[in-house]
Amino acid sequence: MIKAVQIYKSFGDLQVLKGVDLEIKAGEIASVVGSSGAGKTTLLHILGTLEKPDLRTGSSLEIDGTDMMNLSGKQLNKFRNKSLGFIFQFHQLLPEFTALENVCIPAYIANTDKSEAEKRAKELLSYLKLSDRMDHKPGALSGGEQQRVAVARALINNPKVIFADEPTGNLDSATAHDLHELIFQLRKEFNQTFVIVTHNEELADLADRKLVMSDGKFL
Repeated sequence: MIKAVQIYKSFGDLQVLKGVDLEIKAGEIASVVGSSGAGKTTLLHILGTLEKPDLRTGSSLEIDGTDMMNLSGKQLNKFRNKSLGFIFQFHQLLPEFTALENVCIPAYIANTDKSEAEKRAKELLSYLKLSDRMDHKPGALSGGEQQRVAVARALINNPKVIFADEPTGNLDSATAHDLHELIFQLRKEFNQTFVIVTHNEELADLADRKLVMSDGKFL
């Protein structure tokens, strides 16, 4: 599903990624761990096409057989919207919109019909046990509920891959455990591929594969 070869990334004189190679199979849950500053989030952003790697001979990034480095900006935006989902530590919900409206936003960007988008969003929110919270704005939801809304938003366009950056970092231990179980349930139900950056050892150890980063490379 994902094949990255010799991925480098520098910010000025600081080299953050130093030739990362990575291959992740469809339906696999891979966790990425390592100390702060190891390059985990930078790698996740590059794999998720939110940032571009340094242009180097021999570097490549393919997702679901598509060469990310040869797409135009417009093509990349379309691919990201349709094929990739994102869950962040700070859920990034828009406070002025309801849970239902927040979940629908990626579908609207993909030009999905409004009624079809709302139907899918309601199905996801019901699946995530939020059927009675759809009309609530983020400020009226608990941290765990907000994060489940963010999960529904990540799933709305049926993405091939979901990238999660510290998805349980802002949750108490019981709520974090529930989200761990949910991730594996989603993989079982929808065969999602997950790449998860985390400091949570419980979540990291549950993954099919735990990858350890140090100083811009995998050990």
